[in-house]
Parts: sequence; structure tokens; C-alpha cells
Amino acid sequence: MTDIRQLRYFQAVAEELHFGRAAARLAIAQPALSRQIQQLEQELGTPLLRRTQRRVELLPAGALLLERSRALQQELARTLSDVRRTGAGELGRLSLGFIHSSTYGLLPSIIGRFRQQYPAIELQLHELPITAQHAALLRGTIDLGLLRVQAAPAEIEVVPVMPDPFVLALPAKHPLAQASKVRLKQLATEPFVMFSKGEAPLFHARVQAMCEQAGFSPLVVQHATQIHTVIGLVGAGLGVAVVPASGRNLRPRQVRFVEIADKAEPVHVALGWRRGHETPAIRSFRKVTLEVVASLMPPGHH
Repeated sequence: MTDIRQLRYFQAVAEELHFGRAAARLAIAQPALSRQIQQLEQELGTPLLRRTQRRVELLPAGALLLERSRALQQELARTLSDVRRTGAGELGRLSLGFIHSSTYGLLPSIIGRFRQQYPAIELQLHELPITAQHAALLRGTIDLGLLRVQAAPAEIEVVPVMPDPFVLALPAKHPLAQASKVRLKQLATEPFVMFSKGEAPLFHARVQAMCEQAGFSPLVVQHATQIHTVIGLVGAGLGVAVVPASGRNLRPRQVRFVEIADKAEPVHVALGWRRGHETPAIRSFRKVTLEVVASLMPPGHH
């Protein structure tokens, strides 16, 4: 079986057209080199070189082999380089699922930095709700999910990367809109725009629990699924809402965001992938995500 080493030996002889010079270039003994070339010719069943006392000439079969072996060497070098880069997480393809709210500031920053640092990784983006991301990760249709921490199948690893605290969204003309902090119980009789239980179970459960802890059940006048829809309805004057602080990045004109005085656990933005399937490209994306989060977080919150 012809191997790469034999092709390298042949290439040296074909380029030097002199066994002595080729042997010196390869740092092997000339008789050993001659034996390798003879062996190659026997395996191929055709002479490649014409040897005379004074010179070595390439035969047509040898000229073809020289041309193709150079291309093979280049392809092999490129392949080995690509393998190393893929192993280092610098090359390849990454299919990413993302939640809509990540587009309010976090995702664009991550993608910008990722494309800058890893231009050779092809990024495919899929907007999917959290549970749909879990399913897509299990099916293998996405490699990585930018989602939130909520109950996930055991086969999925979920690592929090950024806290997203809850804030109040109030219509701009609301009496409490200029307050620096508001206690939830001050809103006990207010109409609420609430996250839908079916479509946004994480937010629905958390907001409901926060209100109940403050001693009331919210008076819900309208349900919605997405953060931007909830905030839009608040701006339209339908009611007040409790939303993740990332919604501030939407900068709605008719809405004021006010801190909640009650202690409330933030919802975390996280990365998720199938256990045992953390590729080098996933590690590269994680590294960039953590760099971006560090740059967005206020000092002392890293």
C-alpha cells in the first residue's frame, strides 16, 4: 500500500532529478531512497523515472504522480490544520437556539464578539422558546441554547451565565412611575398585564409567587407571552407588570421601570447543551458569552 512517506520521497527525487541531492534533502541514505522508489514503481506496476548514468528524467506517469502528490500534500496539510483548529474550537459549525428576549442586548453583543474572535465558525441561529430548545437539544437539531434556567430534562446541562432581576413596568403617567423603589403590595389593587401560564410558565409562576408572598393575587386584565408584548401593553395603559430587567433595553417611551423593594430571586439567562456533547466550538461560544456578560454587568456584580 502506497503511503504519504513514499510520495514524499518520490516528490523529492522528481523535483531534484538527482538521487544524491534528494537523499540529502530528506536526510536518508541514497540506497534506501532508491529502494523506496523501486518499491513504489512495483506497487503501481509502472516505471515513474528514467535513470541513466548522467541524469534522472520523469516519465509521463511520474509527471502525473508529482502533480497529484503535491496536491495531496497540500490537502493533507490543510486537513491537519483544520483538524487542529476544530479541536481548538476555532473552526466548524455551531447551531444556536435563542430566546427572543436575548435579542434586546445580550445576543447581538455575543454574536458581534464571536464573529470577531472566531470568524471561521459558521453560526446558525434559531429563535425558540425554552421548552422547544430543550427538545431541539435532545434531537440534536441545535448544539447549544441561550435560554433561561428552568426545569430541564436530565440529559441537558444548563449553566447560568447572567442574572436578570425582576423590575416593575409602569405606565409613564402612573403615580408611582417616578419612585425609586416600590413594594409589591402597593400594587395589590392595580390591573396587571401577566405572562401567560401556558406560553411563559417560568415568568408566570415567578410573578404569581412574588405577588402572593406580598400578600395578594394579581388582578390580571391581560395575558401575553413575550416580554416586549407585556411592556407594550403596559405602555398602552392596560395595567402594570413585573418583567425581567433586560426589558429596559427596549427603551419604550410610555413605560417607566422601577426597582422592586421586595427581595426577589432573579431569573438567570443560561447556556444549555446535551451532556457529554460539549464540543470545542461550544466552549468557544461559552468563553465569549462570559466575556460579554462581564462587560455588561455593573462593577461588583460579576
